[in-house]
Amino acid sequence: MQRRLLALILPLLLAACVQFGRPTDTLDLAARDYVRLQLAIGEKEEGYIDAFYGPDVLKTEAKALAARSSLPELRARVAALTARVTALQSVEPRRAAFLQAQLTAADTRLRMLGGEKLSFEDEALGLFGVRPELKPLSAYDPVLARIDRLLPGKGELWQRVTDFSDRFVVPRARLDAVFRTAIAECRARTLQHIAMPAGERFNMAFVTGKSWSGYNYYLGDYRSRIEINTDLPIRISRAVDLGCHEGYPGHHVLNALLEQRLVREKNWIEFSVYPLYSPQSLIAEGSANYGIDLAFPGPEKLAYETRVLYPLAGLPVADAARFDALQTAARELGGARFTIARDFLEGRIGEDQAVRLTMKYQLMNEARARQSLAFTKQYRSYVINYGLGRDMVAAWVESAGSDQNARWRRMEQLLSEPSLPSDLLVR
Repeated sequence: MQRRLLALILPLLLAACVQFGRPTDTLDLAARDYVRLQLAIGEKEEGYIDAFYGPDVLKTEAKALAARSSLPELRARVAALTARVTALQSVEPRRAAFLQAQLTAADTRLRMLGGEKLSFEDEALGLFGVRPELKPLSAYDPVLARIDRLLPGKGELWQRVTDFSDRFVVPRARLDAVFRTAIAECRARTLQHIAMPAGERFNMAFVTGKSWSGYNYYLGDYRSRIEINTDLPIRISRAVDLGCHEGYPGHHVLNALLEQRLVREKNWIEFSVYPLYSPQSLIAEGSANYGIDLAFPGPEKLAYETRVLYPLAGLPVADAARFDALQTAARELGGARFTIARDFLEGRIGEDQAVRLTMKYQLMNEARARQSLAFTKQYRSYVINYGLGRDMVAAWVESAGSDQNARWRRMEQLLSEPSLPSDLLVR
């Protein structure tokens, strides 16, 4: 297999690097081929490309490339392009490192599409650039015990948590007003620290039939479409969470800054395409989740919710502090989701057992647990990007010190540069 792959790669390398006997390659040329190649892989897997706003001609060329290329041939092109980028890395080291990491993920995804089975940890490393350290579920039992003391009573803990949390559901008729108000506040707080491109904007829609709770579709030209899933009742805390995560300073800000500062100002065309299964996603999801705490540090989220959002939703505030404390404690259970996902995806447990364990360790009713498992079935090891990504971003941003302005500057740096998970390990 390796000999066959080498035979495919060598002609591609020679054609790309030499013309009339002299070197002609540049990172700009390699980046354009990278975009075309990623789009071609996207023709092989629906949903592989999360966003693209580059030249239409590359879409056309990518479709033709995909039509005439098998998965092994696309892998050969990935390997050849990786070699080209490596040869050019001294020119712009950080740009080259980003392309190399993204191409490693592309090769991993092509291996998976070709039927290769990877362990959960190897898959996560190949796609997202980090190997998660998974704990046994018993490691989360002390967290459950603390939450049990927070909500004492009879019956299963997940049921008590569900019954209590459902007291904070936003009425359907008030969802639009609550979410628009929350996103406006997330935006206002972000704009105090990060200058956004002129004309940036988004539209919002409520949808159904999804495995996720919210999604940002970046459209280019500093525009996003934010969708909120209403399959299940939405609790008041999700308004700020999703407003920050999908909007400000989350996905919308990240994509708009990359378009402005890298695609338009530097002409780095590789950032006009976003392959979902790549290290970009750990940065995107991790920064979007940490952005909630950055925009609403300490007690500010609860204070804003009870002052503005609870009255707008028509909800009483008497138990709001306990609901907030419950969510803070439940965050410590995030790693249990990874362990359950690994055991399910690797066949150690079946679907029903995975649902039961999700109910216990994520404190969900069956409907929410099944939606969570549906996400795992669709996106697999992508689940690590939310919790592990958030923790890595938090540690890196907060290493700037306790000053909020310094932390915002760090966040802006992360969102507007060719950042990789490995960068977060450097303080």
